[in-house]
Amino acid sequence: MAAAFKPNSAFFEAYGAEGWAALKQVIKAIPANIPVILDAKRGDIASSAQAYATAAFDELGVDAITVNPYLGPDALQPFFENPTHGVFVLCKTSNPAAKELQDLLVMNSHGYLLPLYQKVALLAQTWNSNGNIGLVVGATYPGDLQRVRELVPNMWLLVPGIGAQGGDLESALLNSLRSDGMGVLINVSRSISRADQPAQAAQDLAAQIRSIRDQVLLAQQTKKTIQTIPSELQDLANGLFESGCVKFGQFTLKSGLISPIYIDLRSLISYPKLLTLAASAYLQLLSHCSFQRLAAIPYAGLPIAAAIGLLGNYPWIYPRREAKNYGTKAEIEGIYQPGEIVVLIDDLATTGGSKFEALDKLTAVGLKVEDVAVLIDRQSGASEALAEKGIHLHQVFTLTQLADYWESTNRISHEMAEKVRQFIQQTKPG
Repeated sequence: MAAAFKPNSAFFEAYGAEGWAALKQVIKAIPANIPVILDAKRGDIASSAQAYATAAFDELGVDAITVNPYLGPDALQPFFENPTHGVFVLCKTSNPAAKELQDLLVMNSHGYLLPLYQKVALLAQTWNSNGNIGLVVGATYPGDLQRVRELVPNMWLLVPGIGAQGGDLESALLNSLRSDGMGVLINVSRSISRADQPAQAAQDLAAQIRSIRDQVLLAQQTKKTIQTIPSELQDLANGLFESGCVKFGQFTLKSGLISPIYIDLRSLISYPKLLTLAASAYLQLLSHCSFQRLAAIPYAGLPIAAAIGLLGNYPWIYPRREAKNYGTKAEIEGIYQPGEIVVLIDDLATTGGSKFEALDKLTAVGLKVEDVAVLIDRQSGASEALAEKGIHLHQVFTLTQLADYWESTNRISHEMAEKVRQFIQQTKPG
């Protein structure tokens, strides 16, 4: 037996009044104990929204409807004001061009940047006072599906895109099931309707869903759960891994040590969205600091400081690695006044050596440094060394946090995470 039926109103409306009548007949033929979701993607304001809601719930007699949130909550209020009616809000759709709008970066209530589809998910959760709102999230974007489930752990998700659109059933269930094994409606249309034996195809699919769900629940019971990365920073942590800014294997570092992890944040310049997310995270660190301008450490710190400066409207300068022997022969590039406080910006903190080189050049021209901000602290002594000079290190992530998080989200194996943790212990001071 199907969990729900979801007729698409467009294919009936195309035939005018006769099509509308046929839609009513189809809905009437569905057993009363099985919910009917009208796939109409409605979304309008005031009396128009009320009319759409009346047509769906009163005239057609459906139990739920899909809606478009683009006009805001007042356009959706008529649909979810009755707690006996369900509403599925479009969040991340399965069509290829969805990212042109749905992945645009917007600001959340904490000042972090996040994709628009995640903002929609968080907003829908605040609208869900009647407990009758769910989200539409396509199976063709399994990583985004996982992220939505993390943001709204209890809401129902309607997941289209399995089968003809290329979505993978196992991946969809793995990334969308609630901890109780519920909370997901898998939408499959053409794979069943165009099968030689539709009824058998539906039964086979239901059996496959139950089998995968049992496997996922069993895995969840034995899985070690580590929550070390705040929700608003998880996109950044995921992006660092997926972009290849962090690599795992066996690497010889500048110090001669053999490391199981290599971090190259200079690659951020090739990923504008990821660089913007990083800059947004730095802004949160800087909100706790007092300063007049940023001071970037060449070379990796330069694009990061530029992104932070543009996002937060902060002026910045940087100490040259080699002084110019022509023109102004400047040691420091940019405009500043002696006596100003600057905050040092860099990508990584290891031992603190490069920070002290920059510190010497900045203080030599009368600037003051009280804080250093980095994306990742490798936990190899920089924090302690800077503290001895009265300078506070601020980091978005520690390497331990990232290793724990990537292990908990199955991006690296437990064995690799252990190697990273052991290496951190070996390189800690003392």
